[in-house]
Amino acid sequence: MNTNNDTSLAPHLGRLLIDRGWMFSCAESCTGGLLAAAMTETPGSSQWFDRGFITYSNAAKVEQLLVNEDTLDRFGAVSEETAMEMAAGVLTTTQLSSLAISITGIAGPGGATPGKPVGMVCFGFAQRTAQGVTTRAVTHIFGGDRAAIRRATVEFALRKAIELIEL
Repeated sequence: MNTNNDTSLAPHLGRLLIDRGWMFSCAESCTGGLLAAAMTETPGSSQWFDRGFITYSNAAKVEQLLVNEDTLDRFGAVSEETAMEMAAGVLTTTQLSSLAISITGIAGPGGATPGKPVGMVCFGFAQRTAQGVTTRAVTHIFGGDRAAIRRATVEFALRKAIELIEL
């Protein structure tokens, strides 16, 4: 099953990573592994894809990605603060990767809360540099049903990763 609308995104990201000698890892919540699946659909992806974490529960985010419990309490799992800690946690957990993306959101049909509608997804991006790990986050709201939101989330993550590398 193709997990994104543009089948050239993951291979293009892979070429960019290879050109820089980088490995990529991800942490996913609401997409449940779809980003990692999109990466590994590409033949030869072991040259640039290291690993993926599926941290659906808050406990998994804390245990596997070192997300601070206070961050979860103050901002919630679906927040830019949590997304940045998830992405940074990936790079802390693995020394092999230079770039990490995290995804946390509300794919629906339920789960919405005031200020956090169905379709709201927070993305964290972490990059290892000579000065340490830099992080940034972005939030986007997608429309459609659960499957459409999850597919659009993966496509958005791939596009943003490409944009970050090409800057």
